Order: sequence, then C-alpha cells, then structure tokens
Amino acid sequence: MSWGIELWDQFDNLEKHTQWGIDILEKYIKFVKERTEIELSYAKQLRNLSKKYQPKKNSKEEEEYRYTACKAFLSTLNEMNDYAGQHEVISENMTSQIIVELARYVQELKQERKSHFHDGRKAQQHIETCWKQLESSKRRFERDCKEADRAQQYFEKMDADINVTKADVEKARQQAQTRHQMAEDSKADYSSILQKFNHEQHAYYHTHIPSIFQKIQEMEERRIVRIGESVKTYAELDRQVIPIIGKCLDGIVKAAESIDPKNDSQLVVEAYKSGFEPPGDIEFEDYTQPMKRTVSDNSLSNSRGEGKSELKFGGKSKGKLWPFIKKNKGATPEDFSNLPPEQRRKKLQQKVDELNKEIQKEMDQRDAITKMKDVYLKNPQMGDPASLDHKLAEVSQNIEKLRLETQKFEAWLAEVEGRLPARSDQARRQSGMYEAQNAPSVNNCAQDRESSPDGSYTEEQSQESEVKVLATDFDDEFDDEEPLPAIGTCKALYTFEGQNEGTISVVEGETLYVIEEDKGDGWTRIRRNEDEEGYVPTSYVEVYLDKNAKGAKTYI
Repeated sequence: MSWGIELWDQFDNLEKHTQWGIDILEKYIKFVKERTEIELSYAKQLRNLSKKYQPKKNSKEEEEYRYTACKAFLSTLNEMNDYAGQHEVISENMTSQIIVELARYVQELKQERKSHFHDGRKAQQHIETCWKQLESSKRRFERDCKEADRAQQYFEKMDADINVTKADVEKARQQAQTRHQMAEDSKADYSSILQKFNHEQHAYYHTHIPSIFQKIQEMEERRIVRIGESVKTYAELDRQVIPIIGKCLDGIVKAAESIDPKNDSQLVVEAYKSGFEPPGDIEFEDYTQPMKRTVSDNSLSNSRGEGKSELKFGGKSKGKLWPFIKKNKGATPEDFSNLPPEQRRKKLQQKVDELNKEIQKEMDQRDAITKMKDVYLKNPQMGDPASLDHKLAEVSQNIEKLRLETQKFEAWLAEVEGRLPARSDQARRQSGMYEAQNAPSVNNCAQDRESSPDGSYTEEQSQESEVKVLATDFDDEFDDEEPLPAIGTCKALYTFEGQNEGTISVVEGETLYVIEEDKGDGWTRIRRNEDEEGYVPTSYVEVYLDKNAKGAKTYI
C-alpha cells in the first residue's frame, strides 16, 4: 500500500489530511498542557489545605498534637503535602517529556511537510508547463496543416484555370510547397514535444509523485507513531508516581493504626490531674434542733439547686464564702503557684528541662570560644586571644545565672514533689514554714496556690472571668442567717496576708476562733470577730478544737 500509487491524483486531499494531522498533534499538546495546569492547581490547593490545618507554633493547638489521634491527623497533613508534591512531579515531567518535545517535533513536522508539498507543486508546475508546450505545438501543427491544405487547393485551382498565367501558377505551386514544408516541420516539432511530454508525464506519475507522496506517507506515519508514544508516556508518567503516592497513603494508614485511645486517655489525666484528694464525707446537719444552721462548704453539692440562683462573692452569706476563687491580678506567677500541684509539677519540670538545655547550649558555646582562643594562642596571626575574653566572661556569667535559675526552680519542684503524696500535719507545718521564709522569692506560694474545700481548683485565665456559685432556693432562705458557731481556737504560727477572695489576714501569735476545720484541702476556716472571717492555710496556724463545743461557743 503506497500513497504514491493509490492516491496519485489526491494531492490536494493529502495536503488537507496532513494539515489535519498537525492540528490533532497540537490539540493533544494543548490537552496535556491543560492537564499540567490542573495538576499544579490541585497540588497548590492540597498544599494550602495542609498548611491551613497545620498547628500554629507556640499555640494551644501545638499542645493538642500530643494525642495520638491528633498526631495521626498531623501525619495525614504531612503525607498530603508529599502527595501534592507528586502531582507537581507529574506536571513537571509532562511538561518536559511531552509538551516541550512535541512542540519541537511539530515545528520540524511543519517544515518537512512544507518541503514535500513544495516539491510536489514544483513537479506539478513542470508537467503543466510541458502540457502547455504540447498544446501550443499541437495547435501550431494543426494550423500549419490547414494552411498547407488551403495552399494546395489554391494551387490546384490556379493550375486548372486556363486564364491564369504560368507565372501565377508557379507562384501558387511554390506557396503550396512552402506551406506543406511548414506543416511537416510543425509535425516533427509536435511529435518531438509529444514524446518529451509523455516521458515527463510518465516520470511525474510513476516516479516524482510516488516518491513525494511516499515521503509524505512516512512523515504522517511518524507523526502517528509519535502521538502513540506520547500517549504511552502520558500514562507512564502517572504510573511512576503511583508507588510514592501509595507510600503516602500507607503512611496515613500507619498513622491511623498508631492511634492509641488508652494513651490519649492517660494524656488527659496528665494534662488535667490536679493532685488534690477527693472531698470527704458530708456531715449530717440536723435542722430539727433549735440551733443555727451550719452550712457545709466542703461539698460539691453547693450547685444542687441546678442553677436556680447565682451567688456572687462578697455578700452577707459568710457560710458560702469560697476561698479558692482567685482574681487574676497580673501575669502567671514565676513558680506556677496558680496551678494545681500536679500541673505545677509538670510546668516546673518542663522549665527545669528548658533551663538545662540552655545551660548545655551556653556550655557548648563556651567550649567553642575556648577552643578558638587556644587556636589564637598557638597562631597569633589568626586573631587576638584577648578579644575573646569578654565573650568568654559573658558566656560564663550566663551559665552561672542559668544555674541559679535552675536551682530556684528545682527547689520549687522538690517542694511540689514532696507535697503530692498524702502529708501529715507535721509535714504541712514544715511546708508552711518554708513558704513563710521564702515568701518574697516565690511570690507567696501559699497565697497564690489556693484550692477549694472540696479539692477543686480554679486557674487564672482572664481578668474578665467571673465565677458564680449555684445555690438552691432552699439555701437562699439562709442568706441572712447568723455566723457559724466556733468549734475551737487557733494560734497563728506565721503572718499570712489574705489577698484573695475568701481569705483572711492573720498576724503571727494572734489567737482566733475556728469555725470549720481542715477537710483535707489544706485550708482552715477561722473568725476574728463578727464581720471578719475567712480561710487561712492550715500549716500557718495551730488548732485547738473544743470537743464539747457544739454550737455553744461563740466569738468574742
């Protein structure tokens, strides 16, 4: 099958077909280009999506990613980022291996096609010129033959006419002979040109055109093969990234399988455990006896009214004072005394670790400066050793400062770790004495770290936060009742400045009345006079309970 033989007379159609083939190739290039743009756009959107949900540094979100479920989500975000990278690889490879190569090939193809059809048109013009020459020779031969016939007829007519002179007859005879000779010459010329045309025509239809059309056919077949190769490359480029994409997906699956609910539950315990003991049993309050009602504040049931009323601090109902509520008066204390014991221990441990890292960094820097100084001493031309003394002294000073800071936090940490287990009264008194002696350096830990009688705890979160305590309608009836009876006396061992809501200030050596003993939270409720009562740390006072006093003993 050859276009030169089968399509010898379809020059124009072949020209249209080859142009259509180039258009198809350019259309495919445009398709791949749009695909690469889609891949880039998709990759960009995936990266933006991954970035959007990444935890912000030094934020609360970053702390949330300690949980295995959040870690799995973070791994998913990272894998999606790598997944997006593979789509960028697809785009880059398709651009370099398909678009660029095919664009170059299209230009070469256009030049080759132009050259072939130029040769074809040149051959056409040549055969058309030969045809025109043949037609001209043929018409001249025809004209000369007619002229010869007319001259012969005229001669014969003159020769038969007796009235014509002999000279005229001779002239007609010579004219006839001349025309006949011209006809013969035209015949010979026509024959020669006809033979030449037939030769050229045979060469045109059996040599030149088949050769040109064969080249065009080969060119078109190469174009078709090139499209096939490009389509195959298109698929292979996609297939090449499938293993990596599979690894990304495997990473997501692995992250999902690493989710440990028990571990997350333990992290919740570590994050929110206060270290306080649960509240003790609630004492029975007998309202049938003709005595004043003793309101118990060591219970979590002060909200048993299910939100029917809200009591704000500072009212007349002294039986409902909550000493552990603390108004935010500024930044977080340096010793984290505003936190529950367990959380405070974690924060202090974290601070100690950070300081140790900083110390190690400074020590590494000191070692590097020392080595550089030794090099300068051995090779003075490299630098002046004395120029490093100031820097070395500064680093040593920083190390000493960090060590002192570390010792301070380690002392606070040792204090907290010593308080976390159940403590005896003697241990509490010793701890209170430590707090009293170190009050300026630790920002009055005993005051800043306060808890409720039921063991709950309130953190400093906002200066605008307002704490409300729910009470029942029944409790509202006793808002204006008389103060609670004294159950004993106490002596202040140390001075305590009650700066927080519900606390009371005492002076060392002062004697006061006890109206509610320590329920296990480290606080004792006392009264100075009718209008002054509140909570003080149990370790700051020595309590003498009156076992026989059941509401009979009153304040002075």
